[in-house]
Amino acid sequence: MYKLTFSLIILALTSCTVSNTANSNNAHSVPHKIKPSIEIISPEARLILDNDAAIKTLSSDFTWTEGPIWLAKEGYLIFSDIPNNKIMKYHPAQGVSVYLENSGATGLHQGDYVQGSNGLLLDQQGNLILLQQGDRRVAVMNTPTSSPSNNFKTLAGYFNGKRLNSPNDAVLHSDGSLFFTDPPYGLKNKMDDKRKELTFQGIYRLAPDGNLQLLDDKISLPNGIAISVDEKTLYVAVSDESFPHWLAYDLSSDGKVSNKRVWVDASEFIGVAGEQGMPDGMAVHSSGLIFATGPGGVWLITPKGKILAKIKTGKLTANCTLSTDEKTLYLTAHNTLMSVDLK
Repeated sequence: MYKLTFSLIILALTSCTVSNTANSNNAHSVPHKIKPSIEIISPEARLILDNDAAIKTLSSDFTWTEGPIWLAKEGYLIFSDIPNNKIMKYHPAQGVSVYLENSGATGLHQGDYVQGSNGLLLDQQGNLILLQQGDRRVAVMNTPTSSPSNNFKTLAGYFNGKRLNSPNDAVLHSDGSLFFTDPPYGLKNKMDDKRKELTFQGIYRLAPDGNLQLLDDKISLPNGIAISVDEKTLYVAVSDESFPHWLAYDLSSDGKVSNKRVWVDASEFIGVAGEQGMPDGMAVHSSGLIFATGPGGVWLITPKGKILAKIKTGKLTANCTLSTDEKTLYLTAHNTLMSVDLK
């Protein structure tokens, strides 16, 4: 989910495209303006997506958008605008407004970088969980989603006595476990930041009892994360420019991972015009197919790693989510919020 530092964001904006602007994605990509389109690679994609489906830009007044989530009770979408330290709201009938100020940098620790929230999701009780880059923690909002406030409780902020890097994206298991990634993208100088306390970038499981378990510390830049419909596979996006790819792990019923493997390799698209971006956020459809943001926009992938289609957004695309009825895919793409109609 959120990568480049703010200085790189400014640089990227002046050259027309950004890499996961606040997200790592492809700072070296050649700016290449393309018209949004859908490429059907396999007929299987047409079960949920047509090549003539409408791709809409809903709003474009942001800096770097991330973490979209549909709030079914409220009937609207919320998403992070990370550099502006805000969560925004998109209501289909009312448009865009501010949902919450100071969403990820609340002054929890003096001297922290002022990055807002990144990933957003709901727990089993419907509470809003935030991956707060500025505060470097996973937190829950202590008020209902219908009444947002800056009243937060820390769920995870330290591992073995050391502060987390900048929690990025998360997914909830049906048993209440929270799986999340912790790259350094929210730190001012990423790997070289003097405030970085951990020597690695981890994938974690926060158990229902609050115990934080490290699952993998061997990934350079873990990013988006998702769980398969049957909850037997954990997917992780790796936004490393030297080897951009998605990983898959076997996931056991007790939350342990094994059989780590490359699920999809995106290396061939690095530096290709119109293919800007890196593997990032994901959304799992009830059919089992996975929408995965990556080079060029959003890829539609089977659980076995077969690429069925690509939604070409023309922008660096950070994340996506489905509406409750799965008729709409919402995309956070650079400074915009977009949507795609599904079947």
